[in-house]
Amino acid sequence: MSTQQNTPSSSPSAGPEKPGRIALVAALNALEGAALVIGGIYMLVMGLLGSPDSPQQAEMGGLTLLVLGLIPLFAARGLLLRRSWSRGPALITQIMALPVAWTLLRAQGALIPVGIALAVVAVTALVLLLSPATTQALGIRGPRTTPGA
Repeated sequence: MSTQQNTPSSSPSAGPEKPGRIALVAALNALEGAALVIGGIYMLVMGLLGSPDSPQQAEMGGLTLLVLGLIPLFAARGLLLRRSWSRGPALITQIMALPVAWTLLRAQGALIPVGIALAVVAVTALVLLLSPATTQALGIRGPRTTPGA
């Protein structure tokens, strides 16, 4: 005879389900982080192996992009793990992306579609991050009100 008990398919330590919006905003942050890291690697390699006007500037720009790319990647991981601290870096990343998108939109040629895509990603991520459902899923409490105030 079998001594196995019927258990639910989800583990008891999993807690409540993650809203799809958390996975989406984490994916958007990871996408931005990956783009920054790839751009940083490209600039670093071109600074070291290419013939830029200023190798030091290309190398420093590449290192800066690499480090900046880590912020949204860590935020994406934190969002997936439902850590409340992760919303801050994710919000900062999106707010910083808006002026970059605006600059790209004012450029010419192939940079305009890149600016449009970045603006859409940043605004979408901001809406998702500021959503009450996301705030609740991350365990962030609103301002406390005192009785009788």
